[in-house]
Amino acid sequence: MNERLLVVDDEKDICEILDFNLSNEGYTVDTAQSAEEAMRKLSPEHSLILLDVMMGGMSGYKMAEKLRREGNKIPIIFLTAKDTENDMLTGFSVGGDDYISKPFSIKEVVARVRAVLKRSSGHPAAERQYDGRLEIGDVIIDFDTKEVIIGTNAIPLTRTEFDILTTLASNPSRVFSREDLIDRIWTDAPFVTERTVDVHITRLRKKLGDKASLIMSRPGYGYRFNITEK
Repeated sequence: MNERLLVVDDEKDICEILDFNLSNEGYTVDTAQSAEEAMRKLSPEHSLILLDVMMGGMSGYKMAEKLRREGNKIPIIFLTAKDTENDMLTGFSVGGDDYISKPFSIKEVVARVRAVLKRSSGHPAAERQYDGRLEIGDVIIDFDTKEVIIGTNAIPLTRTEFDILTTLASNPSRVFSREDLIDRIWTDAPFVTERTVDVHITRLRKKLGDKASLIMSRPGYGYRFNITEK
């Protein structure tokens, strides 16, 4: 294991705890106690950022937003004492890959880091299975280029959002439970909850706009793709 991680938290104790435990897991760890310091230290050698949300100066959300705006796609796991659905939506909307609430267990952090690195470095199940494109009215889902186009507009989906959409779209006759989606998309991530699935679906529908009805809810069962949507 040679992945290099950047831990960003304005609490020195948290930086030291994460540094010690993640180093014991075989990772190379750098730490920063502000977003500004993290931006100076961040390099192409880093594979993932563990990023505190509430810090003096630039917030974790602002740092993530800045990185994504600059085209940097490094995986980001937010660390935060906040735990509301709106906070999760904000984290995912600015390009976060996962969200861990404080106080957290080291076992949970290690599991999340491993899962996010596995998804970002390899080929998720959804990406391995599908080829070509699917057209529904003026919506194009291109499995090869990993793009979704509505009319003439490309929709900026995160990797997880795209994986959810392609999983549903490639199996339009099937209703996927939340557990099904977790098993397919969050491979080897034991701490992902059904609520996380719902938050991603909510964000995905918002990005689809007028085409949000492509994703249908089946109360008590889960989600399916609406192939009849035009």
